[in-house]
Amino acid sequence: MWVFGYGSLTWKVDFPYQQRVVGYIKGYARRFWQASIDHRGVPGKPGRVVTLVPSDDPEEKVWGVAYKISEEKQEEVMAHLDHREKDGYQRTPVTFFPQEAALKPWELIIYLGSETNPFYTGPTKEDEIAQIIASAAGPSGSNKEYLFQLAQTMRSLNINDNHLYSIENKVKSITENCSQMT
Repeated sequence: MWVFGYGSLTWKVDFPYQQRVVGYIKGYARRFWQASIDHRGVPGKPGRVVTLVPSDDPEEKVWGVAYKISEEKQEEVMAHLDHREKDGYQRTPVTFFPQEAALKPWELIIYLGSETNPFYTGPTKEDEIAQIIASAAGPSGSNKEYLFQLAQTMRSLNINDNHLYSIENKVKSITENCSQMT
């Protein structure tokens, strides 16, 4: 069994796996349209984390990392991930395309925060998302840390993600302006 990480699962891997493969899925876009009250925010002041939304372009790619889970660890890992991704995410099978050309595509599982879940925020202006991320924090840390870590990971994989990097720049600007005011 394989699981695809496109958010914190690209860098915060807290489960055993046999193999790690960089690649992408098609037909989706990564967006900060999922509220977080359990990790990067709290009730009353939710943070924002990424989810995947269907793209108008069936060839649009979301890059991330696939992890192969051993058969004997599948139940344990899936229970852990189901708890970790509990607020509005559901398991969804998709086709994964590995970066390495010698490997053929295969089906795997993603955790998708669909439009029907109560934490899905829907389309939101990037300025508004940046304001939320700049000030939110939760049990897993600051929302800025999540954003900056995801951006750093995507850059290390040489991935271009305009939505991600635009919000990162806006949050950095907000943070710099706040520190200059103090």
